[in-house]
Amino acid sequence: MTSRKVSTVTLRWLHILPAVAVAGAAVAGMPSAAADNKRLNDGVVANVYTVQRKAGCDTDIKINPKLRLAAEWHTNDVLNNRALDGDIGSDGSTVADRARNAGYAGAVAETVAINPALAISGIEIMNRWYYRPDYYAIMSDCSNVDIGVWSANAIDRTVVVAVYGKGDAAPPVHGPGRPFGEPGSGAQS
Repeated sequence: MTSRKVSTVTLRWLHILPAVAVAGAAVAGMPSAAADNKRLNDGVVANVYTVQRKAGCDTDIKINPKLRLAAEWHTNDVLNNRALDGDIGSDGSTVADRARNAGYAGAVAETVAINPALAISGIEIMNRWYYRPDYYAIMSDCSNVDIGVWSANAIDRTVVVAVYGKGDAAPPVHGPGRPFGEPGSGAQS
């Protein structure tokens, strides 16, 4: 009687095993999902706007796609190169190099946040930047009228980069990357 029960259980598992194997293979073969950090990135812009207003600025800081592209490049570089912890890229590039390569012709500055976790909140970012005198000086500088923000996550690291500009003398360029609220982009208002 016992051997009959074991064989019934064994047969049941033998029927389930192929389904589990197929499901496991399907999950393993799937590309990783790309997180959409638009809300976080836009929140950083809104917080910088607030810092500028509190500093007495009357100009409106605007998202610049060129600076966003420069921020994206550095974000991905810092995320994938653990030895990096600031403004210099793995190729030795500076924020000015990246902004120029993205087509921005103007003076720039940068703030970087690295969190050793899957995520970071807008409050954590502002706490790090606000209480760091050099970063606060950048955020509250009224001559910074352009901004580009990008963030990316890994399982154990989150990177947020904001690139600030004092005005772009170059003509507009539509850089690669996802559009943020541009007509026809499919972005929700």
